[in-house]
Amino acid sequence: MKEKNHIEELIAQGEHQQLDFKFEVSDSRKIARTLSAFANTDGGRLLIGVKDNGAIAGVRSEEEYYMIEAASKMYTKPEVPFTATRWNVNGKTVLEVLIEKGSEKPYLAPDKDNRFRAFIRVADENILANQILVLAWKKSSCNDGTLLRVAQPVEMLFDCLKRENEISTNRFCRIAHIRYHEACEILSDLLAMHTLEYFVREKHILYRKPEE
Repeated sequence: MKEKNHIEELIAQGEHQQLDFKFEVSDSRKIARTLSAFANTDGGRLLIGVKDNGAIAGVRSEEEYYMIEAASKMYTKPEVPFTATRWNVNGKTVLEVLIEKGSEKPYLAPDKDNRFRAFIRVADENILANQILVLAWKKSSCNDGTLLRVAQPVEMLFDCLKRENEISTNRFCRIAHIRYHEACEILSDLLAMHTLEYFVREKHILYRKPEE
């Protein structure tokens, strides 16, 4: 058990894209979504035994650790690795769980209907990744590389991005006069090649050119 103000410094930041507070862990499936979201985005920390308002309640038993372990081993595909450290803060135990950004994306976890889906972390929330992100991650890990045909829809996409700086999948379909499936393939190719990046606004996934 370590004694330090490290946890209090983290709590002072409030919850954000790479930090989540949990009063307790009572459902391994639900916490698996957070593991998936951190691994699919930029990694992050879980502080178990901390209320949403930052108050330290402390973990009540060893069960908290085993719930995290079950989430990792049983309810994430592929398994999301983690490291856990117990901290003593004013006589109460806080469990810090560190999840690194994953190298085997997409990491899947059960949704509310128990279907394995990929999640991403946006601010202090976990949201579902869309088909395009999942395709892009799979293409990025493919040893065969990504083959993109430079065709009119791609030219129209970048012409639009010069004017508007961002685009949705549906808008891409409209301006390029292509079907949704084709738009998904093109956008996922460009994401895999790092020619585009995604961002989220009001839980909608949009695309733009990366900053140079």
